[in-house]
Amino acid sequence: MPSFGYVAIDKAGVEVKGSINAENKEKVLKEVKQMGMIPIEIVEQSIWTRDIEFDFEKKPTARDLSVFCRQFVSMTKAGVTIIEAMKMLVEQTENKALKKATEAVRAGLEKGESLASSMREHPKVFPKILISMVTAGEASGSLDVAMERMSVQFETASKNQGLMKKAMIYPIIVALVALGVIGVMLMLVIPSYSEMFETLDAKLPPITVAVLALSSFFQENWLGIIVGVALTILIVKAYFTTDSGQHLWAEIQFRIPIVKNLVVKSASANMARTLGTLLAAGIPLVEAVDITANTMNNVLVKEALLDAKDQIMMGVPLSEPLKESGIFPAMVHHMMKIGEEAGNTEEMLTKLSQYYDEEVEIAVQSLMAAMEPLVIIVLALVVGVLVMSVILPMMSLYDTLNSL
Repeated sequence: MPSFGYVAIDKAGVEVKGSINAENKEKVLKEVKQMGMIPIEIVEQSIWTRDIEFDFEKKPTARDLSVFCRQFVSMTKAGVTIIEAMKMLVEQTENKALKKATEAVRAGLEKGESLASSMREHPKVFPKILISMVTAGEASGSLDVAMERMSVQFETASKNQGLMKKAMIYPIIVALVALGVIGVMLMLVIPSYSEMFETLDAKLPPITVAVLALSSFFQENWLGIIVGVALTILIVKAYFTTDSGQHLWAEIQFRIPIVKNLVVKSASANMARTLGTLLAAGIPLVEAVDITANTMNNVLVKEALLDAKDQIMMGVPLSEPLKESGIFPAMVHHMMKIGEEAGNTEEMLTKLSQYYDEEVEIAVQSLMAAMEPLVIIVLALVVGVLVMSVILPMMSLYDTLNSL
């Protein structure tokens, strides 16, 4: 998604600069105004002109937000006022960014602002879905219910994020171990045999010649290799933040069957849970779909939901564009269609989210089960090549000695 830099005037009359990721300038203009500021200039940023922020305050996780919402509900149900609840949350919250934003929200409440408008001034801390739910809760007089639903929403999201990380930790650790083993063999083990190989009159096998050349290259250029790898990682990471990079990464995910299975099921669970939560709070379908789309990590899924939003505005039922997208499983649009016809869309979405949350767990287990032997095989092949490059010349030497 494009990044836009903006210059605006805040409520205190101070000039403020910042950046926002959005689809176009109109969305940025709207978001800046929602933060209570007067926009002066909005310019699209490139990968080289994008603002670099050294922000050491860690963004709150889904788990942090879940605890925040649950504690808020517990306090208000006990008869504590919202302002006092915020004051207590400031003392209890460990995340620095969330603590700072909560203190600012408390100050805003004391000035007479609503909870939603105070939260809206901190979009990097409080996600749009939470602000929308708080707005709906304040309008309907059911703020406790809205925050309770959001605590469940964030808790489930945190669980799914944990499952996704679990699926990635094992191959990453094994890959790091493999790189360490390869580095030790190329930098220490292979060179110790190189002098012995040079004394052999027999012709060295091609595999040994190649490994010796690779070992020599690593020894002479190890610093350049490390710098090159680091720069490559940074460039690739920066590219994947661009619009074309996000589309490429999304397409790669959809081209690997077992990864696509996990991505689609995770997106289906997230979509059903988020959309169901928003609709249950009384938020209009068009706005709910727009908010849900912006919670998606895969840009192709996000674009499918934004296209669905446009079709809904023209009177088309949500189930139809979901089917036409070809991304979501048949069960999703079938259940949506049944819910639309029966008038219980929220109930169907709740059932869908529960079903696909379980499917995500199964998909993670399947992915890990498939990756474990694959990673071990790759590691065995790489180490095997290095070992054979040492053993083959020695076997040739023994054969020569035995023949004498």
